[in-house]
Amino acid sequence: MSILRDRFEGLWSGELAPEGNLASSPLFVGEEVADRTWFVSSFANATAIATDAGLVLIDTGSFVFSTQVFLDVRSWSQAGAHAAIFTHGHVDHCFGVEKWEAESKERGLPLPRVYAHENTPERFRRYERTRGWNGCINARQFQSKFEWPIGYRYPDVTYADKLALDVGGERIELHHARGETDDATWVWVPGRKLLCTGDLFLWVTPNAGNPQKVQRYALEWAVALRTMAALEAEVLCPGHGVPIWGRERVRRALTETAELLEHLHDRTVELMNQGARLDDIVHAVKAPARLLERPYLQPLYDEPEFIVRNVYRLYGGWWDGNPATLQPAPTASLAREVAGLAGGAARLVERAQALSASGEHALACHLAELAGEAAPRDEGIWRARALVYAARAQAARSLMARGVYLTASEERRRG
Repeated sequence: MSILRDRFEGLWSGELAPEGNLASSPLFVGEEVADRTWFVSSFANATAIATDAGLVLIDTGSFVFSTQVFLDVRSWSQAGAHAAIFTHGHVDHCFGVEKWEAESKERGLPLPRVYAHENTPERFRRYERTRGWNGCINARQFQSKFEWPIGYRYPDVTYADKLALDVGGERIELHHARGETDDATWVWVPGRKLLCTGDLFLWVTPNAGNPQKVQRYALEWAVALRTMAALEAEVLCPGHGVPIWGRERVRRALTETAELLEHLHDRTVELMNQGARLDDIVHAVKAPARLLERPYLQPLYDEPEFIVRNVYRLYGGWWDGNPATLQPAPTASLAREVAGLAGGAARLVERAQALSASGEHALACHLAELAGEAAPRDEGIWRARALVYAARAQAARSLMARGVYLTASEERRRG
């Protein structure tokens, strides 16, 4: 019985609901998914390719679960680790190499070489500079408390556009793309018709919008997806979620993900070219409903609205087009003025609660936030504010939005 394949078939057919089987909820199992190819479901996934020269590891695990990846691969093969390929420098993909190096030393084997795109070292340096910030935003996004890791394993070999390796007679191709990150690598093993996408495929709406993190690249991501689709892979091993088996299924998943990104990008740019403000664009550009119904494109992690904002940021900068926001007054000053006009902060928060109860969560949050800013020491107003944000969190589908709203609901009065 194949746990991974059963999960894939259930998701693809619609028998399993994507909400209960998020790509961010790994199965923590390993299985052979192609000839001499082992796939480990973790956060994030890892793929081990057995060659006559040893194992090639495509990602090595997170700073939390790299031991699970190591032990799982070792339950399948005792071959030495020849190389590790980082699909990008996110901290859920590139930890654990030291375990393979220590083992190689103990066994008197050559140490594995680490390959990555040439932008990966600068990513690691940025993480070192902004360790505190990254800890804050990830705690908010994932609703968990952990220290942002240090001690990155810098690559031994970097490349710019493409790199072909010959490992024990097996051709392994590394291709660069800008998508979720600027250092993304996807891996093609032509002899096995095996495609390892890293986070360029995630079993959810692409993470091309993330509101708390650096720039994403929707159009270049779509180009990479269409390039991969043309390869006619038989097995796709993603960075998160379960593998996809079957040439036509792989092609469809990749091309429809590309189509979603292209639609959001092109429609956003079209409106930008007409001089539209960000507020108008965000509320006008919608993803095609037929695509969001796909089990691998539902907005359970990122959201189409966030992708629109990221496309705007790429081409238009940080200003949203509203002249009042170019050099705004402090939010607290604005809140006090509005509260005074409304008859006090209590009136604002009462209206916020009424809107929340009627399902008008966006408007409710605006008013609740103004009330809290206008009365930062009023415990009653802050309790009401917390309820408004908790209701919005409950209504949110995506993990990113839900994390922000839950964090807001847990904030306490200031001062």
